[in-house]
Amino acid sequence: MSVLIYAQNWDGKFKKSVYELLSYGKKIAENNGTELIALSLGNVEKDELESLANYGADKIYFSNNSAFESFDNEIFTAALKQTAEKVAAKEIILLHNNEGKALGSHLSVALKAGFVSAAVALPESYSPITIKKKVFTGKAFAHVKVNSDIAILTLSPNSFEIKEIASAATTEEMNFTLPTAKTKVESREVSKGKLLLTDADLVVSGGRGLKSGENWGMLEDLAGVLGAALACSRPVSDEGWRSHTEHVGQTGKIIAPNLYIAVGISGAIQHVGGISSSKCIVAINKDPDAPIFEVADYGIVGDAFKIVPELTAALK
Repeated sequence: MSVLIYAQNWDGKFKKSVYELLSYGKKIAENNGTELIALSLGNVEKDELESLANYGADKIYFSNNSAFESFDNEIFTAALKQTAEKVAAKEIILLHNNEGKALGSHLSVALKAGFVSAAVALPESYSPITIKKKVFTGKAFAHVKVNSDIAILTLSPNSFEIKEIASAATTEEMNFTLPTAKTKVESREVSKGKLLLTDADLVVSGGRGLKSGENWGMLEDLAGVLGAALACSRPVSDEGWRSHTEHVGQTGKIIAPNLYIAVGISGAIQHVGGISSSKCIVAINKDPDAPIFEVADYGIVGDAFKIVPELTAALK
């Protein structure tokens, strides 16, 4: 028996969310006295592949087959199913993103396995496995019992601490029997030069206190000096001032940076739910009674339009 995690790559590189999966899966494997298996699909260099061993993988299976150059649910599901059967996986853990959720549902049917999405903690029990997960777009939690022999989970990002646990992992190339692709990707455009919010160590975020999307330039300047990613509250994205891809909160992205700077954000509970794992929160708001100050490690009461440019100048 084993725990299997799918190590998704982006242009041949793993992101911290994959190492979070490994840390989470390793703990489950230790609790069950089983091995942690990592599967990588697509072209990944040897050194990058071996980095999975630094976070607890006991065995690393991989395939550089060109069929994995772009995501096809049927092809990737077939590879995961064959790997799960080879290693007798009892728990299969995926990223909680579009690819992971698509794979989880298809793999659930293929393996006749229970599927729990958006897990936020280690299993509360193992016989049967019981998982805490988000429901109602993150407004509540449910405790879900999986009665099948195999459990498939997607892990909510930034739910588990990443721990380096070096192991002497073995690697093995897999040869899969794959279905014929039904779709063909002719081209794709990849956004360059922007930090992925969920992977960023530093985040600068703005709320309605900025009054208009035209005032975002000062946050862009501050983020540029810090090398930080930009984020926003839900009202800002709803107003169309910023893209929904920058929306942080229970109904947006859940983040856990080393530093989170909230500018002009009141601190509604839905927003705080998406940033509560940040190591340090700095709030800038002219309202001394703003709820954001209740969760902030450091607070500055004052006019953001004066404070932010001065802070940026000082950092330069």
